[in-house]
Amino acid sequence: MKESNPNRIRILCTSDVHGKIYPHSYADGSYQAYGYARLKTCIDSLRDENTILIDNGDVLVGSPFMQYFMSNFPTDLGKTSPITRVINAMNYDFINLGNHDFDYGVKALFHHIEGTGAKCITENVRYTSNAGSGACSLPKYLNHQRENCYELIEIAGKKLALFGIITHFVPKWEGEEHTKGMTFLDAFDEAKRIVEKIKEDNLADYIVCVYHGGFERDPETGEQIGFDTGENQGYRMLKEIPEIDVLLTGHQHRLFEGNKYTQPGEGGVYLACVDIDLETGTVNPKLIEVETEADEGIMNLVRDDEDACQIWLDKIIGKSKLDLLIHDELDARINKSQLITYVNKVQMDYCGADVSAVALFYGAIGIGPDISMRQLVSTYVFPDNLIVKKINGKILRDYLEKDMEFWIIEDGKIAINPEYMVPYPQHFNYDMLDGVEYTAKISNPVGERIIKLTRNGEPVTDEMELTIAVSNYRAAGGGNFFMLSDAETVWQDSITVVDLMQRDIMEKRVIEFEPVNNIEIIL
Repeated sequence: MKESNPNRIRILCTSDVHGKIYPHSYADGSYQAYGYARLKTCIDSLRDENTILIDNGDVLVGSPFMQYFMSNFPTDLGKTSPITRVINAMNYDFINLGNHDFDYGVKALFHHIEGTGAKCITENVRYTSNAGSGACSLPKYLNHQRENCYELIEIAGKKLALFGIITHFVPKWEGEEHTKGMTFLDAFDEAKRIVEKIKEDNLADYIVCVYHGGFERDPETGEQIGFDTGENQGYRMLKEIPEIDVLLTGHQHRLFEGNKYTQPGEGGVYLACVDIDLETGTVNPKLIEVETEADEGIMNLVRDDEDACQIWLDKIIGKSKLDLLIHDELDARINKSQLITYVNKVQMDYCGADVSAVALFYGAIGIGPDISMRQLVSTYVFPDNLIVKKINGKILRDYLEKDMEFWIIEDGKIAINPEYMVPYPQHFNYDMLDGVEYTAKISNPVGERIIKLTRNGEPVTDEMELTIAVSNYRAAGGGNFFMLSDAETVWQDSITVVDLMQRDIMEKRVIEFEPVNNIEIIL
């Protein structure tokens, strides 16, 4: 550890690393400038005794490595995940939780938290155990006892009050089984309450808020970012809780650095660094691009799991007689790739729904003639499970009209709406459906683009009742598809879509079906 600077307190914060440890792609093995192994080297070069190291969540989900591990080693087996071991080895002082850290359920989450060796500071989550004890904050339940709702840390003769909060939208995206016993309090309201408590105690020189959430408005210009649903409240915190000296954000995968705030993007490509000058009281936030080599010790720590993952990824589990590879993402969305037809068929066959919907994720590679797990996990990158909703024709039409907001006309051609490209690509918010036939005219006004909607050739009426299979994210209204979140849930299952695809392929051995061209997107 470096020699301490007695006139400076340093805060280092990672966020949204999303299961990435090794700096390589699991799709093709190419070098990728991301992951905890590279972060470790960078952090070691910056850290001294006056440094606090924090992770701001979304670590358990987002890489094929973690998908392999969580699929093959359930929490019941007691094996600690690679990410958990890495965070422990990097000696993080504190962790805040991200929304995706709940994707595998409460038991897996607690197993992770307790294995990190760091204190969990997520304060706006209340938990009631199965034993029936009264609800208390998550840190207190996890035996990280403290009298107050914040950590008070003394460094170089100064005291920092530190607390964590998470976007309270988590239950909108996670099934009840993933958040059982938990209540999520409004992030802004809790931040304000905690800051008022800190000021009342009058013990802290600086207040640090670690927020797994982002900005609803540009913190410099005040311009609204995308749709303001209440999911992100960082701008409001800056404006209405001025006592916060440092606001460390995440969740949006954007790069922000400015007067007392940061957001370091995704994957560990950047590291947030905040230096507090104790002589002047100046707070200096900045983002540091991680340009260091990967730490061999971190990679060796999880080498056995990495090697096993590579074997698992390359295992051939079946064949396809159709071309299900993605050669051109834009064309695959405009002219629905048969990969989508296949995934929808698997979903409908499993749950018996009338209609099925799935998105083509950004960077998906598709399925080749010889099918491997590497192709599956590089195509469907989230651990989504299925939920079946009961809807009518009007809800279906509203759903499709919202869906078609993804497209615009640009230079006489169909193009992706720029609002779906910032603050990061949101291709997961464009679904393609099977079980119905529809035509969308993109030159029509928003809300009036579906000019044909039939099922088995017959017009879909507003009163027609249907069941539709969607991901748990979409079923909860993710992407602002609130017409689905309001609809009745009639069936759900915890098996992931990737597991369904794997099981289908291993049972049939060969993918073979008549192509379905049921979607027409026109100018």
